[in-house]
Amino acid sequence: MRKLTVRHESWPIAGSFTISRGSKTSAEVVVVTLEEDGAVGRGECVPYARYGETLDGVMAALEAARPRIEAGLGRDGVADVLEPKAARNALDCALWDLEAKRSGQPVWKLLGRPEAPRPLVTAYTLSLDTAEAMRQSAEKAAHRPLLKVKLGRGESDIERLRAIRAGAPASRLIVDANEGWKPEELPALLDTCAELGVVMVEQPLPAGNDGALVGMRRAVPVCADESAHDRHGLGTLLGKYDAINIKLDKTGGLTEALALAEAARAEGLQLMVGCMVSTSLSMAPAMLVARDAAVVDLDGPLLLARDREPGIRFEGSNMFWAPRELWG
Repeated sequence: MRKLTVRHESWPIAGSFTISRGSKTSAEVVVVTLEEDGAVGRGECVPYARYGETLDGVMAALEAARPRIEAGLGRDGVADVLEPKAARNALDCALWDLEAKRSGQPVWKLLGRPEAPRPLVTAYTLSLDTAEAMRQSAEKAAHRPLLKVKLGRGESDIERLRAIRAGAPASRLIVDANEGWKPEELPALLDTCAELGVVMVEQPLPAGNDGALVGMRRAVPVCADESAHDRHGLGTLLGKYDAINIKLDKTGGLTEALALAEAARAEGLQLMVGCMVSTSLSMAPAMLVARDAAVVDLDGPLLLARDREPGIRFEGSNMFWAPRELWG
């Protein structure tokens, strides 16, 4: 008999985390635990208000699916009981973990891969702030090879970006506008990004108002984030974006994330693998998708005041495969 446990956890952020839509001081996550035949599998998700999700809603969706889950629902049936959002992610990842624990095989072997995931270099995120504050943050993080910069305030972002580049002259930069720019501002902002050596710009325009990207010449690759969810919407991104940011909370789990990555590569799109601010339990399954990504942004635990024990080991910006006690 399988037992399902669903619980809410709050993890303090070190300081605060600010994007163009607001700030937060804690990561609110939902953890799914499955117990069966003495084995325990876990998965974690982050309900995201941008997509109409709430903690109560995610937990209620999982509770509604409890009879099917506890009756032995497999990964192939998850799509029948949950939407491709955060709740499905937590359940899908818990099922992968449970299978790994029951079989005694790590998830990478279950996927038919010949070796464990190698260490990855993750971006490190700088929250949106004043130009001077972001310069200071960049100076403190200048030893990191890849910085992700939260912007989204239009023309004033040019000053911020120049300040950040002054603070971290050698780091590669990714800009994440979080839908905060306007079509008429875009050419000048992208030109500045190219001038300052930015390697990618995430979601510069609102997901529902990104038509200006069609046919636009740009020196910096543009990546879909809020516009990209699962395979069903992939066709709408072609001709607008050069890359997609795959997040398991958007795809509805590892199963769909792997399928989306394969489909996106077949269409010639670059891959970025990202995360919400959350613990190592969320990062571990995403690492299996990130092994083939051009850009890895799995720094969620680095932004927390504390992480799970045991958690993923970070050495600077290098992240290592999760211990099996954590996941997989």
